[in-house]
Amino acid sequence: MACARPRSLRQTYPSFLVLALLFLLMLGCSESKEPEPLPAAPVQDSAPPPPARRAQVVIPAEVRGQWKAVQIAVLDRETGQETLHTVDVGAEFHLEGTRIGVRVQTFLPDFIMHGLTMTSSSNQPNNPGVQIRIREGDEELFAGWLFSLYPDAHAYYHPRYGFTLVDFIPATPADENPEK
Repeated sequence: MACARPRSLRQTYPSFLVLALLFLLMLGCSESKEPEPLPAAPVQDSAPPPPARRAQVVIPAEVRGQWKAVQIAVLDRETGQETLHTVDVGAEFHLEGTRIGVRVQTFLPDFIMHGLTMTSSSNQPNNPGVQIRIREGDEELFAGWLFSLYPDAHAYYHPRYGFTLVDFIPATPADENPEK
C-alpha cells in the first residue's frame, strides 16, 4: 500500500490565497448598516456635587504647645531693607506704613504631607514650616506655607515685599504657666 504524500507548500499556497480572496470579497460586498444610536443618558437630578475635601493641619500631641514663636524676615524690594519680625504662633504683625498684616497660624517643626493632611513627623526642626495668612485691608493676598529650608517652595510673590521664615523659638516652662 502506497503512502499518500503530503501536499507541498507550493500546492497549498494558491488554494489558501484563493480562499482568503473569496472571504475578503464576501466581506466587502456584505450590506453595511448604519451604527445604531446610543441610548440617551438618564437624566440625573441637578443636585450640586459633593464639596471637595479640603486640606487639614494636624498638630501631633508631642508638638502642641512646644513652639512659642517664629521669626519672619520681610524684604522691602524698593528700599532693599530687610526687617525681622518675631511673632507668637497664633498672633499677627503689620508692616509699618501699610495695610498689610501677616498672621502666623501654625508652626510644624518637621513638616510632612500625607494626601490632604499636613502634620509634623516629630518635634525636631528637620523641615520647619509655618502656615501664614497675608492680607491687605480686607483682601486676603495669600494663605499658605513658608519653609525655612526651601524658601522658594510655594513662595508667595508680592510686588514689593518678600517673606521668609528664618527662625523658630521653642516654648519655655514660663510660657506654659505665665502666672508663676
